[in-house]
Amino acid sequence: MDFDGDSVTCDQFLDGALTVLQPRDGYRAATDPVLLAAAVRATRDQSVLELGCGVGVAALCLWKRVGSCDLTGVEIQPEYAAIAVENARLNGASLRVATADITALPQEITARSYDHVMINPPFFGANNGTRATNTGRETAFREVTPLSSWINIGIKRLKPKGFLTMIHLAERLPDILALMHPRLGDIEVKPLTPRSGKAASRVILRGRKGARGRFLLYAPMVMHEGHAHDTDRDSTSSEARLILRAGEALEF
Repeated sequence: MDFDGDSVTCDQFLDGALTVLQPRDGYRAATDPVLLAAAVRATRDQSVLELGCGVGVAALCLWKRVGSCDLTGVEIQPEYAAIAVENARLNGASLRVATADITALPQEITARSYDHVMINPPFFGANNGTRATNTGRETAFREVTPLSSWINIGIKRLKPKGFLTMIHLAERLPDILALMHPRLGDIEVKPLTPRSGKAASRVILRGRKGARGRFLLYAPMVMHEGHAHDTDRDSTSSEARLILRAGEALEF
């Protein structure tokens, strides 16, 4: 793929620690993959599989924090998969990327299991909202493969006692919990609210395969200071800033 200035932009993540190419038109990563990576409890030399890795932002954020973990991504869109490989090269990271539908994973992935699986699946149902005119955005945001398949496939690829970590809309929390039970235990949920006093817009969930521990719902992380956007300034909360800029782990 030709990564020229007309088709991609060069963006900075983690306060410039990562340089990431992204399609100029189409799905563009923002805070969600950074938050997802921050919630993964991987340690050095553990294996991590990301289903729907896009251009590799979550995987690379995790690599930047953890170091020498064994990273594999799966991405259905060939152009995004190619950019993910290039982004790994630009940042000196080791990331294998398979271009595949998650429902038809290649043998090199199905032949093994992983310590961690992370997913940032499409948020919107097949018939919800207005369809995007750009194919990349539409594929990233709208379910073609149902949420149940994302979770089922993720759990199947885990080692016993391995962790599944995902980010999704807060309104889908009941569906997600029903799909996780009873195969995952030790389930933890961290709500993400845009501002103090506002309803959560996102949730990050973490569950362990075959565990039987209790369910934990934590206090929300507030993403921005103040009760409303008042002036044109950076209002990112100190907790969110440590994750989005310093690349620190999200403490549940």
